[in-house]
This record gives sequence, structure tokens and C-alpha cells, in this order.
Amino acid sequence: MNPLTKVKLINELNEREADLGIKEAVSWHSEYKDSAWIFVGGFPYELTEGDLICVFSQYGEIVNINLVRDKKTGKSKGFCFVCYEDQRSTILAVDNFNGIKIKGRTIRVDHVKDYRPPKDHEDIDDVTKHLREEGCAPKDSAAVSHSEEPEQYAIPVKKAKKDKKEKKKKKKEKKERKKKSRASSSAESSPRHPPAAIKEEKQDAAYDKYNHQGPTATGPQNGQKATERGGGQEEERWRGRDREEDKRRTSEKGDERRRRDGGDRERETKRNNRDKRKDTDKGDDRKRDDRGRDSNRKDNRKKETDQDKDRRRDTDRGDGRRKEDRRDTDGDNRWRETDRDESRREKERDDGRRRDGDNRRRETDRR
Repeated sequence: MNPLTKVKLINELNEREADLGIKEAVSWHSEYKDSAWIFVGGFPYELTEGDLICVFSQYGEIVNINLVRDKKTGKSKGFCFVCYEDQRSTILAVDNFNGIKIKGRTIRVDHVKDYRPPKDHEDIDDVTKHLREEGCAPKDSAAVSHSEEPEQYAIPVKKAKKDKKEKKKKKKEKKERKKKSRASSSAESSPRHPPAAIKEEKQDAAYDKYNHQGPTATGPQNGQKATERGGGQEEERWRGRDREEDKRRTSEKGDERRRRDGGDRERETKRNNRDKRKDTDKGDDRKRDDRGRDSNRKDNRKKETDQDKDRRRDTDRGDGRRKEDRRDTDGDNRWRETDRDESRREKERDDGRRRDGDNRRRETDRR
């Protein structure tokens, strides 16, 4: 999972608890009530242990810190583990420091349930050993003697590296010592009940006859058998108790797992519901936008059709006017032509009359 999503999830949990007013005993922080360690990740690589102590000591006294570094180069990897003197300060650190930015980078702060400090290797210098053994918390001035002051401020010197063969020998010796110590501890520690299981014998009817006859040569043997039976019953009782305890433990673990799974399922369902609501809201918005676009398109089409109709009407009106104008002009031209023809005819008649009169006059003159 992306660390930024983890940061968001932790902040959402804190906001929900704050809104609902959940008590500390029921809060999700109560799962880590036995651990005073926190995880810090995502900070810049330039920060050192002192810088981190200055930042995270606002909500409690820091006892120990482990800044994870590269073994070869010695550079920090960008995450560390911090231990507080009081476990309640881890809650304050997780609530207040998770999601803040340091030099432009968001950091993640979370609880650590079962933290195991790193083992001391031979290559580790004295400063880190001293820090891991005694921590970095301030000490009382009365408890510290004057003789120890120069030792504290003395600058430690790194030891020279030993040969590989000596290291291998020491590792082998340590393994052998551990094996011997385990064997001796297993031999010394006596179990509550013997490992061998003794079965109970079935009582036969013939045993009653011997008991009525009185003590015989087989008397001590019967006593031994009775003691063995009593021991077997006690073993069975112890085993029954152990089984009941195991069942209780398993049932408690199952209940815890179910609660955790139920909480995780509820969170997942809530997230899924939120995502579905967001998707539905987005779908509704898209539908609304599509409807608005369709309505706008329809309105634009209607406007265009109305404009086309108006244009056609204007063109039709213009054509009608042009036709009427043409008709008027044609009529005027016809009237003008008829007038011209009549005037020509009258002139021709007048000319013919004049000619006839002239001809008559000439004839009369000749006569």
C-alpha cells in the first residue's frame, strides 16, 4: 500500500473517533498500549538523530532512537524507530505528527506493536552501543557522579576490524554455548506432569473376590496399581485444565481476530459505499450535463430552423415583389409600344392623306 494512503487512513480514523467521542479504552490506540515505540518514515535523508529528537520530543521524553542507515555507505534510509518514556506520548505523536511536512516531504507516524531492537554487531561503534544500552533520555544530576562526567563527554574511538577467521570462531563458540544452555535448561526444568500417558485399566469382577479374601501376597501389587490409577487421574485433570486454557486462549484470539476482521470489513464497506456514492454523484452530474447539452442542442436547432423559415419567407417575399415589378414594367412597356404603333399609324395616315391631296392638286393643275 502506498504510504500516503496509510497517512490518509490514520487521519480518517482519528477524525471519526473525535467526531464519535470514543473513549481511550475502546480506541484503536489501545491495541498498542504495551509498546512505547513508534515508526517514523518519509522524512528527508539529511536529518540526523538529533534533529528527530528535537522534533519528536515536543510530546514526551525520548528514551531511545534507532535511525536505520545503510551498512556500506552509512547514509540514512529515511525511516527510524523512536521510543518514549511514557506510552501515552506515542498517542499524541501519532495524532499530531502523522501527515505533517518536513522540508517539503510528508511523514508517516504509526504505532509499533512488537518492536525488536537490532542486535549489536562487532562493527558497531561505541556511540551507537552506548545509545542502545542507556538511551538518550536526560539523567538526574544527583545520580550522576563527578567521576562519570569526563567519561560521558569523552569522544569514543572506533575499534579496528578483526580478521574474518576470529569472527567465525566467535560465532561458532556462541552457537555452541547457546546449544549447551538450552540442553541444561531443558534438563533442569521439570514439567508439571510426566510426558508418558498412562491408560486406566478396566476393573474386572475378579478383583472384588481378592479384596473380600483379605491381604495376600498380591496385596502390595494392588496398592501400587491404585497409586498408579490416582496418578493417572491427576494427570488427566492437569491435561483437562491445560486443554481448557488452550481453548480459552484460542477462543480469545479468534474473538480478537473476528473483531479486527469485522472492523476492517466495516471500514472497507464504508469506503466502498463512499466510492459508490461518489461514482453515482459523478454519473448524475454527467447525466445532467448531457441533458443540458441535449436541451441546448435542441434549442439551437429550433433557432436555426426558425431562422431558415424567416429567410425563406423573406426570399419568397422578395421574389413576389420582383415578379410584381416585372409585371408592372412589362405592362408599361406594352402600353408604350401600343402608343408608338398608334402614333406611327396616324403619321402614315396623315402622310397618305397629304400625298393623295398633293396628287389630286397636281392632276387638277394639269387639267
